[in-house]
Amino acid sequence: VQLVQSGAELRNPGASVKVSCKASGYTLTSRYINWVRQAPGQGLEWMGRIDPEDGGTKYAQNFEGRVTFTADTSTSTAYVELISLRSEDTAVYYCATSRIPGTEDYWGQGTQVTVSS
Repeated sequence: VQLVQSGAELRNPGASVKVSCKASGYTLTSRYINWVRQAPGQGLEWMGRIDPEDGGTKYAQNFEGRVTFTADTSTSTAYVELISLRSEDTAVYYCATSRIPGTEDYWGQGTQVTVSS
């Protein structure tokens, strides 16, 4: 299993960002894709997950209304889009697979998102 994420992004406050996570070595629909972020000096923060088989999503309460997960089975790629960015969204964003909710096993390399004017 390999997850390869898109490159670093720099955005102004109020903008949006979309990060991709391309999966290989397994069938995308066989595992959940979770999104987790880590702000500077902070621990890991779970943002939510998507079931690529049916597109079903679960969002952590802190991100409801500001984040959208999607998955393209034709390209084995999952995406997270975050809108209305603020400086507190500066973090490294990770995708991670899990067979069972809460048991992330394979991780992408991380994508640095910096929000700054």
